This record gives sequence, C-alpha cells and structure tokens, in this order.
Amino acid sequence: MTKKNKNKKNNVKEVDVVLIGAGIMSATLGTLINELHPSASIEIFERLDEVAAESSDAWNNAGTGHSALCELNYTPQRPDGTIDINKAIKIAEAFEVSKEFWSYLVAQRLIDSPDRFIRSIPHMSFVFGRENVDFLRKRHETMSKHHLFHGMEYTEDHELLRQWIPLIMEGRDSEEKLAATKIDIGTDVDFGELTRALFFHLVQKKGIKLRLANEVRDIERANDGRWDITVKNLTTDKKRKFRAKFVFIGAGGGSLLLLEKSEIPEAKGFGGFPVSGQWLRCTNPDVIAAHHAKVYGKAAVGSPPMSVPHLDTRVIDGKTALLFGPYAGFSTKFLKNGSWLDLASSIKLGNIRPMLAAGMDNLPLTKYLIDQVRQSPEDRLNALRAYVPTAKKEDWELEIAGQRVQVIKKDEKHGGVLEFGTEVVSSADGSIAALLGASPGASTSVSIMIELLARCFPERAKTAQYLDKLHEMIPSYGLSIAADERLCKETRARSAAILQLDRTGEMVWP
Repeated sequence: MTKKNKNKKNNVKEVDVVLIGAGIMSATLGTLINELHPSASIEIFERLDEVAAESSDAWNNAGTGHSALCELNYTPQRPDGTIDINKAIKIAEAFEVSKEFWSYLVAQRLIDSPDRFIRSIPHMSFVFGRENVDFLRKRHETMSKHHLFHGMEYTEDHELLRQWIPLIMEGRDSEEKLAATKIDIGTDVDFGELTRALFFHLVQKKGIKLRLANEVRDIERANDGRWDITVKNLTTDKKRKFRAKFVFIGAGGGSLLLLEKSEIPEAKGFGGFPVSGQWLRCTNPDVIAAHHAKVYGKAAVGSPPMSVPHLDTRVIDGKTALLFGPYAGFSTKFLKNGSWLDLASSIKLGNIRPMLAAGMDNLPLTKYLIDQVRQSPEDRLNALRAYVPTAKKEDWELEIAGQRVQVIKKDEKHGGVLEFGTEVVSSADGSIAALLGASPGASTSVSIMIELLARCFPERAKTAQYLDKLHEMIPSYGLSIAADERLCKETRARSAAILQLDRTGEMVWP
C-alpha cells in the first residue's frame, strides 16, 4: 500500500497550508498566499462557530488604525529628555503597507465597499499637568519634523481645544494646564468586518476550506517532515487528521498553547501573561454625537500598552459608537472564550524560570492589574471624568473587551522579560510559525505576514514571479516610505483615493 493510499484509508487529508484561527492574521496570510500561489490548498480551522469572534472582533479591540499618530506609548522619553520616535516611524510605515494591500483588494474587487471597514477620523493625543504638557510639546516638535507626521497640529489654547474636542472640554477649569495634538489623516478600522470580508473572498476559491467549530487538539511532526494536525469537530465530536507542508498558528491568545504542542526548539522559553479588558460604552446618542475623534492619553505608570486610556469614536456594524477605556484586569484565560486553566496549562519546564523572572521584574504591573480588578463602577466613572468631566453614570454601560496575552521571552541577563508587542516564532525549516502578542498587531498585519512568508519560504520569496506580484499588491514593497517623502505622499494619495478616505480633514461617517 502506498503512503498516499494509506493516508486516504486513515482519513488523513493532505494539504499545502493549515491556518489555525479565523482572525485578521490568518485572513491576511491566507489572502496573501492565495494571491502569490493560487494553486496552494488551504485548510482553516476555527474553534468558534464564526470568524473574527475573538481579538479581531470590533468590540474586542481598540479599532484604531494604529499608525502611531496619537499613541504616546510608541514615543517614549529618553533619560536626557529627548523623544524617541523610532518605533512610531516603524508602525506608521507598516500601517501604510496595510492600506496599500487593502487598496489592491478593493481595486481588484476582492473586497466590496471600503467604507464597510475603514473611515477617516482625526487622531489626537490629550494630556493634562505641566510635566505631561512639556512631554507632548517635545513629542510634537520631534514628530512634526518627519514627513510621516506632517500636518500634526499642537495647541495648549483652551478655545481651540473646545473646537477640537468640545465633549472633553465641557465643564473643565479654564486654568487647567492642557495640551493636545491633532492630525486629520487618522482612520477608524473595523477589523472584524475586514476579516469577514477577506474570508468571504477566500472561501470562494477552489482548494480553500474554512471549518468553523473545529478545534485543533494536537500538532505533531510527521516522519516526512510535514505536520499532522488533529482536529475535533465540536458539533459531531468526531476527530480527523490533516497533514500539511506549512502550518500557521494565528489563534490570538491561544497561539502559545498550540505552539507548545509542536515541541519545536524555537518555542522553548516562551510564556504568556494574560491581560483582560473592559470598556465603558456610551448609550446616549447626544453624547455620542458630541465627539468625533480618537483621543489617546498617557498610560498609568506600570500599566500595559493596551491600557492606554482613550475616548474613541468608532463605527461598528454601521453605527457610530463612543467607547472609553480600556480598563485592564486579570484572568487566567488566554482567550475571551477560553478556559480558566489556560495559564496553568501553558507552564512548562522550559518557561518556568522566564515567567517567574518576568513576574518579579513587573510587580508594579501586577499591582496595577489587581487595582483594576478591584475597581467599583464609581472608580471607573471617575477615570472617565478625567476625560469627560460632565459624564453621567446612566449614559455609560460596561462592555467586556477581548483577552490579550503578553509575550514572556527567555532572557540570559534577567531570566525572562515581558514583551509588549508581537512576536513571530518559527521553526528552523520554516514549516511552522506562530504569532504571539498583541498591539499593534492587526494594524500591521500585512507587514508581519509578508515578513513571515519571507522567513518561512526564503527561496520562493526571491523569485521574480513572487516579487512582481508583491509589487503589484504593494507598490512600495522593497522601498522605504519612511525614508522617501515623495513616495510617502504618492502612496498615501493612492490609498486615500481607493479606500475613499477623506484627505481634507472632514470626517466621513454614516
């Protein structure tokens, strides 16, 4: 009996690619693979009965097109008082790549209306207190010199602030020391809607199958170097095996547990620290209509980046919404719909030391999360009133946000360090890869997935056919938008036109 027939008899389906998790990362990678290699067979597994139901869902993430225009945690102050904008530049450039790819999909009619998932809205930073005002002034002076951030305005003038953010300024002391920056090229992105649009397109293609309510239970290396994926159908309780040449684990907080099952050496030493979140969601249409911006403040000392407070205008399911938060918390779950045993299950001999070391080095974070968990409704309302002084309790309700798992990495000096970002872990032969971490993941998903393909398929990524197609999808590929002002302007103009983004500063809303 041949090996192929044996696999058929044992109900092992052979495919080129397996994608685990039906979120924005798998949707992006699947679309890229299909465009670059249309003949590749792809199986996508999602444990829930719908796509984009975890971190990619609009109510579970911040929804900001993270382009470092307003997020203060991307521009730390150095010990000498200067502002480091290197991370902001990298993120801003990556977001432009995402917009280029989305523009290609819209232009090719692979996605219908761009206004279903992306809209223009000003991005603002807002601070109070002399020290924070000094920081924001220096940040603006530094960032406005770079062409990626041209058009960013700065003011400490209360009258102008009342024009920009009337809801935030109403009822505020006229002598309070305040400052804000504003830039009109910001966006609001519904990554849930985008993810659904990408999968709707993918499943129309021959050789691509999306299996909902199918949970990956095991990942093992086969004798021939491929990967055997054991999947349980949660509707029928039946198990089935799939054999793949390449596996991507894009299961959000659940990626770490699945990566550990692969037992690749590169995964050893990685741990995860779960952080949960909540929002205050405005229910008063008049209050919602009084605010039209994404306004980010400064995070509390010791808090994770996902806890940066912001008053956020969104469009979700076609309706304008107003959120404030997020309020952080602690849960042992790695997914919103996960198990309370997730954290315990993730602890292995190889990551005990890094996790303990990271825990000892981040005691302020632990204290912060405990304090957040203990917050009363009045505490949350007081935090909101720092941004909306006239806020009334009856106008806001609590909304549970998504679950994030911050990466813990082995470190020779400290034993283990907590990473606030995203991390791609792949095997030496490139046959399996996983994405760990959180912000600014979704907004930079295209750059992350292109880098992953280059890492996992280095020879193929050098071919003329591959490069030509990448240039078709992303005209700036191989060039630097951050280094070339003319290229930046041309790229933004093209993306704005195709995605129907308004470049005059007038907001485009339903």
